Amino acid sequence: MAASIAALPTVSSLVDCTDLTVTVYPYLRQLTPAHVLPLLRGEIAPTQWYLATNPVISAALFALAVSLVVLVAGEITRNCSQVDRLWSLLPVVYAGHYAAWTHLHGIPSERVDTLATFIGLWGARLTFNYWRKGGYQYGHEDYRWEVLRAKIPAALFPVFNLGFISLFQSFTLMAITCPLYIMLLYSQLPESATTDIVDTIFSRGLVIVLCIEALADQQQWSYQQAKKSYKETGAVAEGFAKEDLDRGFVVTGLWALSRHPNFACEQAIWLGVYQWACLKTDTMYNWSGLGVMAYCAIFLGSTIFTESITAAKYPDYKEYQLLVNKVVPGLGALMGHELEVKGAKKD
Repeated sequence: MAASIAALPTVSSLVDCTDLTVTVYPYLRQLTPAHVLPLLRGEIAPTQWYLATNPVISAALFALAVSLVVLVAGEITRNCSQVDRLWSLLPVVYAGHYAAWTHLHGIPSERVDTLATFIGLWGARLTFNYWRKGGYQYGHEDYRWEVLRAKIPAALFPVFNLGFISLFQSFTLMAITCPLYIMLLYSQLPESATTDIVDTIFSRGLVIVLCIEALADQQQWSYQQAKKSYKETGAVAEGFAKEDLDRGFVVTGLWALSRHPNFACEQAIWLGVYQWACLKTDTMYNWSGLGVMAYCAIFLGSTIFTESITAAKYPDYKEYQLLVNKVVPGLGALMGHELEVKGAKKD
């Protein structure tokens, strides 16, 4: 095993908590085979290796292993939704990892525990939503990957699968939890012993945004179930109008304020996790924000691609795009303006 170094830097100021040269760079050597091979050969106990490895590095190594597994699984099954199946699970694993690592080293970690618990709730909600849509059924593949596969030359798709679907997405799901590492480091400082208004606002605010996201998903689910029943039986479910179901997409409730209120909340959640770490360390931005930037970029690309498919499928969707904001909620519905799309009530 490589020369032993302390698995966690000793920080003495808020600046130290976000300094890459202090908190990450000294541990990059742990990414080399010299650090990993003793574990694989059984020369060191897993627990001992885990405690001696910086938590960001062990998270990165796990993300690399996940990338390789989903790449192989995707190529064997011809199903690129392997990362989708793990989307709600991996951030929970990484958050639990930071909480466990913190406790095993005897570091006070109330904020890390709070974030890990919240991310666990986030994961449970997302897992339930994915399960009820049939995402865990054998052979299920997100329809967007099917469309994209048809657009990309067959010879290039394995490269796309490796670079974006497997590596980029896997490491993004690891990186969005890096603010917990910042919080872990912050826990070493004397000022971390007391909570303040920032902790109260963010801990409560994140739960509120999660509830709004759940409401948006429920409204979409209720509409899709009513539309499915209408197509099969011709019966219009209570609470819906025939025009609503003929249109093919939901424009009421939170979906009158934003075309993707669930996506808006999803990005707000991870921006909130990151900003909480920024405010506690008195920084406007720091390196742990790279994960949420990548996460938002994935959602931006997914939104644009999904809307291109939807607009081609439903004639009225282009008008809906003109009247309702894509992500950030508009005020049209609150001001009482009428939405011109068939069956829609308000913007």
